[in-house]
Amino acid sequence: MKTNRIIAAAFLAAALSVASVAEACTNFLFTKGATTDGSTMITYAADSHTLYGELYYRRAADYPAGSMIMLVEWDTGKPLFEIPQVAHTYNVVGNINEHQLAIGETTYGGREECWKTPVKGIDYGSLIYLTLQRARNAREAIKVMTDLVATYGYCSEGESFSICDPNEVWVMDFIGKRQAPVNAATAKKLKYKYTDGAVWVARRIPDGYVSGHANQARITQFPQEVKFAKAKGKGLHKVLTSAHMDYIFEPEVECVYSADVITYARACGWFNGKNEDFSFADTYAPLTFSGMRGCDARVYAMFNRVASGMQRYEKYAMGDASAERLPLWIKPDHKISVREAMNLMRDHYEGTAMDMSKDLGGGPFNCPYRWRPMGFELDGHTYIHERATSTQQTGFSFVAQCRSWLPSKVGGILWFGVDDTYSTVYAPMYCGITEIPLCFREGNGDMVTYSETAAFWLFNRVTNFVYSRYSDMIVDLQKVQTSLEESFIRDVEKFDARAKESNGEALTRQLNDFSNRAAARMMKEWNDLDRYLLVKYIDGNIKKEKDGRFERTETGMPAMPNMPQYRQEWYRMIVRDHGDVIREK
Repeated sequence: MKTNRIIAAAFLAAALSVASVAEACTNFLFTKGATTDGSTMITYAADSHTLYGELYYRRAADYPAGSMIMLVEWDTGKPLFEIPQVAHTYNVVGNINEHQLAIGETTYGGREECWKTPVKGIDYGSLIYLTLQRARNAREAIKVMTDLVATYGYCSEGESFSICDPNEVWVMDFIGKRQAPVNAATAKKLKYKYTDGAVWVARRIPDGYVSGHANQARITQFPQEVKFAKAKGKGLHKVLTSAHMDYIFEPEVECVYSADVITYARACGWFNGKNEDFSFADTYAPLTFSGMRGCDARVYAMFNRVASGMQRYEKYAMGDASAERLPLWIKPDHKISVREAMNLMRDHYEGTAMDMSKDLGGGPFNCPYRWRPMGFELDGHTYIHERATSTQQTGFSFVAQCRSWLPSKVGGILWFGVDDTYSTVYAPMYCGITEIPLCFREGNGDMVTYSETAAFWLFNRVTNFVYSRYSDMIVDLQKVQTSLEESFIRDVEKFDARAKESNGEALTRQLNDFSNRAAARMMKEWNDLDRYLLVKYIDGNIKKEKDGRFERTETGMPAMPNMPQYRQEWYRMIVRDHGDVIREK
């Protein structure tokens, strides 16, 4: 029998606590009716101190009967076990496939009883990439994911998934079953037969709405019945979707869940109310301070930027459990463009009480970043640093855009970037490409191996320099970032018109050429920016410029640079700490 491996970069998703929000991810979801062009979109930031930013690629392939695939745990790189390979797999570029199916995730942990005991099963990373190779749309993806876990078990912590295709966007909360029912009498009364696997619930985001999740389970109460007209003249039926997963393919079905999502909780003693009062999130991932402040706060920040009246949820986002809880989805005041979706991934809580650029932790140049650990104790009190959407330890992020009016290989674009979302550039990677640009290619460097041609290292070099004089340098960075992304968007519009008339190998060549050229242009301009910033800001000075060139004296010598002062709050802090020593006598 033949074996092939899922090869993926290591990704460490740590559990959240009040003191430390170490590795975490952010997803935003946009339905067709909520976007300017009628596309669906999901965003994803893969944040980890050990994750290298590269664009995974799995070529479409056919396999003979009896072929097997070895699963490799995404977090650790550890081989798990083999499962049968399907006869045909789809082309997968990062987290989108050739049919414009895209999947993102966030780890929320949840009840330790559901994940702490080691078990054999599929990890969440393998679950994503197997599904992208095997499913054509969001509903198929949910069916494939749940079938895989039902067959082979699940070995990861609690996970939320964003799943979209050109027509629908779904959010799915998922957690394993590691603890057998603690009350045998209750289980017997419920006629509950315990099996390994997972419990889960998935909901379709209503058209015209946006949603988000960021390391906190988000689905609370959910519809447990659905009515729709069956074919074959049988009339109107009431169907419990949990017991009939095939009904997920009926378009009227907008919520599906595991058959034992409630009975398992009852058997474990975690829920004893009425079925209609059951909340997945409250049962399997009870809210904590960090769940609100370090996780849901990121969703609140996005909601606050796209809709009015969201300030009512700020107390909740800041960790007040008695405040009104953030809803699963909202209707934005305006339609969201792909450019705005990119910018929504760029956030440090600006415009909220948690704005990271306002306090002294930002240093003399208002840097909205805080180095880890996320929490600290001082004089008997515990404090936190904010965990925003934009964070320094991002491996890669993307905006997946799915467009139903175009051929699939042209309609799906993974706007892909590496490093910090605030300072990355999202380059258009069509889902139909078969050649990954060198700067994003797997194996071109890693977290401890520098590569001159890797986008991850170039962007980190620029960003880490920018952090040192943030308020000044970020302005120069954003000029290049904005110019590139807006140019890419215009280029895509022109290219779409040509590419949709092509097919076969000719189309593949065009897609490869376009995406590779975009990546090459991004690398050139970012290398130019790297040199420009070094020359302009060396030694804490700022060189003068005129007509796009650095100024010189009449004799050709470099002009005397500007020497900007620190902000006044920083001077006051210095004086409070050391004023008696440095005060002029």
